[in-house]
Amino acid sequence: MVFFEPPASSLIVQHFGEKPLIFGKRALGFPGDEVRHVGSEVFINHRRIARTKPRSRLGLELLSGPEGIIPENCYYVGTDHIDGFDSRYAAIGWVCIGQIIGTGKAIL
Repeated sequence: MVFFEPPASSLIVQHFGEKPLIFGKRALGFPGDEVRHVGSEVFINHRRIARTKPRSRLGLELLSGPEGIIPENCYYVGTDHIDGFDSRYAAIGWVCIGQIIGTGKAIL
C-alpha cells in the first residue's frame, strides 16, 4: 500500500474538496514496468489490471492515465474497485516519491 497526496486538479477538488484526505492505493506497477491502454482496458506488462470509464460519478470527463515505461521513483497505483480513482486516470497518473507520505501492508 502506498499513501500519497493526490495531485492538485479541478477534478480532485470537485470530487474530494479543496483539501482532500490522503489517498491509499496498492502499488501495481513499478519502475521499468510497461503500462498500455487498449480501448478502455489497462495493462501492466501485458496483464489486464483495470478498466477506465469515460466520466466520473459527477459526469466529468476522465482522461486516461499515462502509458509507457514507469519512470524511476514512480509507481502505478490502483484498486480492484470498478469506480477506483487511481493511476488509470490522468488526474492521478504516476505516483512518485515526492508525493508519497508512507507505505503500509493490507491486513484484510
